[in-house]
Amino acid sequence: MLVKNWMSKPVITIDINDSMQKAISAFRENNINMIPVLDKGKLIGVITESDVLKEGQLIGVITESDLKKVTASGKTSINVNELIYLAATRIKLEGLVTRDPFTVSEDLTVEETAEILLAKKISGVPVVNAQGALVGVITQHDLFRALISLTGLRKRGIQLALRLEDRPGAIKEITDIIRNYGCRMSSILSSYERAPSGFRNVYIRFFQIDRKKLPLLQKEIEEKTKILYVVDHRENKREIYSD
Repeated sequence: MLVKNWMSKPVITIDINDSMQKAISAFRENNINMIPVLDKGKLIGVITESDVLKEGQLIGVITESDLKKVTASGKTSINVNELIYLAATRIKLEGLVTRDPFTVSEDLTVEETAEILLAKKISGVPVVNAQGALVGVITQHDLFRALISLTGLRKRGIQLALRLEDRPGAIKEITDIIRNYGCRMSSILSSYERAPSGFRNVYIRFFQIDRKKLPLLQKEIEEKTKILYVVDHRENKREIYSD
């Protein structure tokens, strides 16, 4: 699963000479928390919601009487919110931008990208093509979408978690049993994490099963290996076995 198939596009960008208020509006209108910053069409940095919030840290309070002091007549039709808006339109992005941002290639896999975001403790990153041109951004939200697709969750069905011996043919033995019940499989995932030596945890999602036959299927599989849990997403039922 490549980044180019899951990144957010078209890219919402902002210019280095734009105001903080324009960035705030872009965040709100597009429900995003990171925007690539361009200078004459070239990517030079990124700005995040946290960058804007840091600039907006509380340094005092302003009242209507304060506003009247700044007018010659002592009268003003400007309220506090309008004054804050005006201030934000005058603050340029130049001092808020994170320069020389880390980027990823559109041909990276989503799991490689997830590892990078985790290591760098960032929520998203600009995506570039082979020529170095900005083609998208990939965020935690995009990675979550990929995870949902990869696991076949939208097919609902049943997820079976097993602890299998780490030997050739172990997974096939289980999938053959599942197929014998007329089921179709939407995903098979495995991991050595949190599994004893010589074993691995395997997660199989399948659908199109007669629910009346599910107990028989579970019993047949239990004769072969240890079941960790069974989740029926259609019926919203789950059985958690002792690990």
